[in-house]
Amino acid sequence: MGARIGVFGGAFDPPHNAHLALAKAALKQFGLDALYIIPTGQAWHKSRELIAPRHRLAMTRLAFEDMLRVVVDDRELQRAGPTFTIDTLRALQAENPQARLYLFIGADQFAAFRQWNRWEEILELAIICIADRAQSTLAQAQFEAYPEYSKHFFKLQLPLMPVSATQIRQMMASGVATAEAIASLVPEPVARYISLHQLYSSR
Repeated sequence: MGARIGVFGGAFDPPHNAHLALAKAALKQFGLDALYIIPTGQAWHKSRELIAPRHRLAMTRLAFEDMLRVVVDDRELQRAGPTFTIDTLRALQAENPQARLYLFIGADQFAAFRQWNRWEEILELAIICIADRAQSTLAQAQFEAYPEYSKHFFKLQLPLMPVSATQIRQMMASGVATAEAIASLVPEPVARYISLHQLYSSR
């Protein structure tokens, strides 16, 4: 059997404690040999402008620096043009031809999965693991929409964590939050980085 390699992509604008919880759960529940954390490059599906790639990459490295078997991979930030998951998965499969790929996404992303570029090819390349937070609305009907791929989907069980990147950006933009105030929402090195570079303060 080849290695089990997880793939967890996102804007990480900024990375926060729920991202870390997902990574820890993924490593444990699926027995991964490695988990690639991949900050999004040019996100085709986001209307807002992201913080500069160098900041998102630096924050992501700080957030996951102490986690074993985790690799922060900047390939999508280096890629010209829109970022598509299928391209990243194909590259990882080529680099690890014997590996089994596990793609970790949120329930909201799963709801829009058919809008993803070459989604059928993604299902051929990877097992899709949907983060199912406590009290989520993830329903069996969403899985039944893919009858021919029923064995390609699994749930990743997560505790309810009321934290989001949007919430953190809004707190910083409002001026009512400091690095200390968001320290319970993001890893402490990330809070320091946001404060040092005054990120999100004008948003």
